[in-house]
Amino acid sequence: MTNQSYIWSLATRLFHILLIFTVSVAYIVSDFEKLLPLHVAFGYTIALLFIFRMMWGFMNVKYSKFSNFNFSIKELIYYMTHVFDNKKEYVGHNPASSWAIITMIVLALLTAISGTLTYGTQEGMGIFAFLNQTIFKKMELFEELHEFFANAFMLVVGVHIAGVLLDTLLHKSDVINSMITGYKNTQGSEVKLTLFQKVFAFIWLASSTIFLLYMLQNPDNPLLADTNQKIDYKQEHTLFYEECSSCHLLYPPFLLPSKSWSTMMDGLENHFGDDASLEYADMRSIKNYLLSHSANNSTKESAFYILQSLKNNSTITITKTPYWIKRHKNIDIKIFKNEEVSKKSNCKSCHENFENGLINDKDIKVPKA
Repeated sequence: MTNQSYIWSLATRLFHILLIFTVSVAYIVSDFEKLLPLHVAFGYTIALLFIFRMMWGFMNVKYSKFSNFNFSIKELIYYMTHVFDNKKEYVGHNPASSWAIITMIVLALLTAISGTLTYGTQEGMGIFAFLNQTIFKKMELFEELHEFFANAFMLVVGVHIAGVLLDTLLHKSDVINSMITGYKNTQGSEVKLTLFQKVFAFIWLASSTIFLLYMLQNPDNPLLADTNQKIDYKQEHTLFYEECSSCHLLYPPFLLPSKSWSTMMDGLENHFGDDASLEYADMRSIKNYLLSHSANNSTKESAFYILQSLKNNSTITITKTPYWIKRHKNIDIKIFKNEEVSKKSNCKSCHENFENGLINDKDIKVPKA
């Protein structure tokens, strides 16, 4: 007959609850590019929680310290191959959960690092924003690594949850209840925390929570800040600004490659059905500016993907680039037809800072259909 023993300390249980919450939110918002800063904020917090768990594993906290984990490969194989049998009773972590925790710590930290690098190189945001000006061409590599580590992490989480549910359903285990109350129906010495351990856990977990709340309340903090600055095209090249914005929206030069701008500027006598001819000197001045600031010479994410999508092809219409089409394919056609938008080329209707060269995902405001 077994007795109830206090196995999981309050600190361990609070860590578990915070982790479930933060991972769930980060995963849910990951598919919404407009919520990218929110995803990153929760990602930082997850990393802090796992750093706590890593340090907690080296403290003398019974059942939570790594030296108490069961890393026997032989027992792991036996445990995994006897899922439906009556298993050996483990007071603390069984072999599967022991390996799962270590794997999750490693994958979570790799996910956080690769995510922060992606955020900086791809978006020009956060503490690695400076890398956008130097190694932005590696942003796909960081993004792929981030997705790989994140998917591997979620896979391990899924297997871990499945194991807990199977153990609960098949063997009437009280593992879920024990992570809520701290008590488990087993014979084992109870966990007791020292004053230092209690203070350390309280400060770290409380700080992680306050840190998350701070980031959510202050999205311009250094960890999330957008370093992309508005471009004053009027000041940067007055002729370009005056000639182009006098007839239509001012389209940032980085949205088309050099070849497209050359074709457009060399054919101004038939500029989308109108004669937009300029004095030769003026035309050359604007053309040189467009070429020097084209997608070929930009570190903007959109510029990079526009070039990739066009490959060796060319178009002078931004809305006909494969990247633009892909990015807007899921937008209801009715939105393009309402009075506020009226046409696909009216980019400013959704990107309010479009004429200042800012088209960040977080700033998109799509009008109702």
